[in-house]
Amino acid sequence: MNIEVKINVKPIDYIKSMNILEQRVHDVSLGKKDEFLWMLEHNHVYTAGTSSKNTDLLDKNLRVIKTDRGGKLTYHGPGQKIVYFVLNLNKREKDIRKLVGKIENCIIEILKEYKIESYTDNKNIGIWVGSKKNSMKIAAIGIRVKKWIAYHGFSLNISTDLSKYNKIIPCGIKDKGITSLKNIGVSNCTSINEIIINKFLKTFF
Repeated sequence: MNIEVKINVKPIDYIKSMNILEQRVHDVSLGKKDEFLWMLEHNHVYTAGTSSKNTDLLDKNLRVIKTDRGGKLTYHGPGQKIVYFVLNLNKREKDIRKLVGKIENCIIEILKEYKIESYTDNKNIGIWVGSKKNSMKIAAIGIRVKKWIAYHGFSLNISTDLSKYNKIIPCGIKDKGITSLKNIGVSNCTSINEIIINKFLKTFF
């Protein structure tokens, strides 16, 4: 199985990226195109997944885009690496839980390259750092599966403006914080794309 890799340097509009992703899902399902790994950034945008609640929106004046990915309310913006993928589970294991586990392990391996110890949380999807009593989310995961084609992906906070999360309850979690690589002392992330590609392909190729 071949996985096409694409990197965008300039920010991509969220709705435009969703249209591209949906088209790729369609093409993969028909066998017209290869699976896909796409790294980019978005301009400031708040998105609401399929299990979002209005109570998680603290600033009622915010424009929120509803999306068909799993998960709740989150923020995307400059300094955050977005990693979208399209994977054909018809040619892999048809096991969504295993897929999520592989994504989580992939992110943990990415962070190890920066000597960051991270972990999963049984109650809350995503990747966390810090002590269990004061855990902070550094990566969020949201996926959708259509006809056993898995898509959307994960976001990793590199140098994100963390104050943007103050307007929402991120992922519906009130008692935990949000952090970034920059916030925990990592200043050089110039090789992040190469690391993500390497770890992702090792996980899914």
